[in-house]
Amino acid sequence: MDQNFGKRALVTAMTTSHLLPVFARIDLGFERGEGAWLVATNGERYLDFTSGVAVNALGHAHPHLVTALQEQATKLWHMSNLFKSPDGERLAARLCEQSFADFVFFANSGAEAVECAIKVTRKHHAAKGHPERYRIITFEGAFHGRTLATLAATGSAKYLDGFGPPMDGFDQVPLGDLDAVKKAIGPHTAGILIEPVQGEGGVRSAPHAFFKALRELCDSNGLLLVFDEVQTGMGRTCELFAYKRIGVVPDVMSLAKALGGGFPIGACLATADAAAGMTPGSHGSTFGGNPLAVAAANAVLDVMLQPGFFARAQKMSLLLKQKLASVVDRHSDVICDVRGEGLLIGVKAVVPSADLVTALREQKLLTVGAGENVVRFLPPLIVTEAEIDESVAMLERACVALSARQMKQAAGQ
Repeated sequence: MDQNFGKRALVTAMTTSHLLPVFARIDLGFERGEGAWLVATNGERYLDFTSGVAVNALGHAHPHLVTALQEQATKLWHMSNLFKSPDGERLAARLCEQSFADFVFFANSGAEAVECAIKVTRKHHAAKGHPERYRIITFEGAFHGRTLATLAATGSAKYLDGFGPPMDGFDQVPLGDLDAVKKAIGPHTAGILIEPVQGEGGVRSAPHAFFKALRELCDSNGLLLVFDEVQTGMGRTCELFAYKRIGVVPDVMSLAKALGGGFPIGACLATADAAAGMTPGSHGSTFGGNPLAVAAANAVLDVMLQPGFFARAQKMSLLLKQKLASVVDRHSDVICDVRGEGLLIGVKAVVPSADLVTALREQKLLTVGAGENVVRFLPPLIVTEAEIDESVAMLERACVALSARQMKQAAGQ
């Protein structure tokens, strides 16, 4: 008899899932979605302001994306990157046309896109005769991914715990502290890696002047400036890329999340100079630039590049922020601040943020937590004014419920 049978039986008895338990999953499942709404397996409708954590920028089952995937599925699912990819070339050209970049590498996720950006940065200096320049300056509160390299770049002890010594090569400093950045630059420094807005870190951002100062430091010290736009890119700040909002152009940029509108795809964009060391064999991916993923990403660009798309999203952003601020005024015992750019919005909670997320879910509004006791509101970019009104009403009811709970607990004490 299999000696592990009893152990497996015990595990099966304790859980109904064979999925590795690395997510604290909520007991709620969905069977379909449309626009900003998700329908649970029990038939209940939820307004989705997580958007798959900033992924479903065009909502669920967007007709243009559905058509693009259906048509591609009848043609070609996968081919090796040993051969040319006409549709991949087209997507890369469109991304370069809309950005600072000359070259694009397609990956499968945000972590892989950032991993590529790290390799590009290191290889850039090695190709120029300075392999000793491999260290990258990062910032407290950042989140760059779950691979060993991107975890080291993130620098958070809770994510690194138990995985052995962190990968060498990252020097972390406080966000917005220019003097700390200057002190961290040394003969081994290769670049600076930063998110235009820290999503996971609590919807935090440094002043635009700080980013401009980083650009000047990179230029004067021969460093590469790398923007992690996995969460902020593809319209989340109501510009195609957040760097345009800041007015500072990086040398390398990582994208993912909304790039495929829900289909897994990541990308690393770079100037020709930054990518000088990336020659045949220096990097690769089996599935990167998969035909289905490329079709989805091209369809996303089709929609986002339509005239007026971002202007409308910006209008919805201002409306949502104004209405959220009014709820703060009425319920300062529950929430105290509204922050963020575009439709990457954070509501800072007075109560534990997890309690607010739960209370909102009880009102059929899906949100996601972040650092600094913040709850992220990440509606799809196609959200309507009526849906914004509905979300604010749900927040109002959640605040009333949490206030009542606090008063009851106080009375019980």
